[in-house]
Amino acid sequence: MAPCLAALCSLAGHAASAEPQIAYEPVIDAAPVAPPAQPREPVAPAAMARALAPLAGESALGDAGLRLGRVELFKGGKLLLTNGVATAEGSSGGGLARWATIGGRQMPGGIGASLHASAIELADYGWRSYGVLVGVGDRLELSYARADFDTRKVGALLGIGEGYAFNLDTFGAKLRLAGDLVYGAAAMPQIAIGIEHKRSRDGGLVRALGAAAASGTDVTLSATKLLLGHSLLANATLRYTKANELGLLGFGAAGAGHELHFEGSLAYQLSRRAVVGAEYRSKPDNLGLGEDDWIDLFAAYALTRHLTVTAAYVDLGAIATIPGQRGGFLSAQVAF
Repeated sequence: MAPCLAALCSLAGHAASAEPQIAYEPVIDAAPVAPPAQPREPVAPAAMARALAPLAGESALGDAGLRLGRVELFKGGKLLLTNGVATAEGSSGGGLARWATIGGRQMPGGIGASLHASAIELADYGWRSYGVLVGVGDRLELSYARADFDTRKVGALLGIGEGYAFNLDTFGAKLRLAGDLVYGAAAMPQIAIGIEHKRSRDGGLVRALGAAAASGTDVTLSATKLLLGHSLLANATLRYTKANELGLLGFGAAGAGHELHFEGSLAYQLSRRAVVGAEYRSKPDNLGLGEDDWIDLFAAYALTRHLTVTAAYVDLGAIATIPGQRGGFLSAQVAF
């Protein structure tokens, strides 16, 4: 359930000219010849981003920032939405799927950050999450998110009490290995590897429900590319996980361990500020509670360089044996 890097020029010269004079005495008046143009160095992605940013409706030099030695703190420069939005687990990506994007608006050599708050309203449950993220040099991302899952009246049916809320902490890290989200060959996406270490705050209860552990670690490998010429973003992520309902209901079960699952996103850019798309995320069903895969249809809009709002329709299937969990997702992200 988003996304947030250059310049060009040339030289010319003259050729000599000759003109005959009277009395058969030719006089040659040669104009000076300019030296040949020298080959130019390749333009770095960061320089290209600074040149293209005004065309995308923002000024890379207009973001205020701080400097610590040679490091720029919170000075943005990425094109709008190319830093992604906050996922349910706090990393950058879509609302449900993790992307290879690095959160924050920083360029290489800088440090950025973002804050988010999200809510999901379902037929029988409610989800609230909030978190913080730091991006280092558009290379490394570190994140933390806290999620609260309200069981409302279903809690009484499950015997844990009406309104009981499951709580989950997620600590994330992501490293960009290769490629660039925007620039370079279309066939070469930005690729990132990452981890998410999750800890349920309801250890006794999730074990009583059949989970093998109250904490666990997911490993992810993501590939994401924005095709500017087609206004299209595509993402594919493989997640090695044993989390039950993202970890809200613990991790694994008797005889069940890590499994490989897929997350995919496809988005279309309506304008430099608006994007719409869809996501799919597969999940394990270790506890035998009918845990379903998740899908969403989303729209994200950059109100300013720093503030992005995302809204989505989500279908989360059955949760804790209760089917038909469809509803709305709303998230706000402030990024620097």
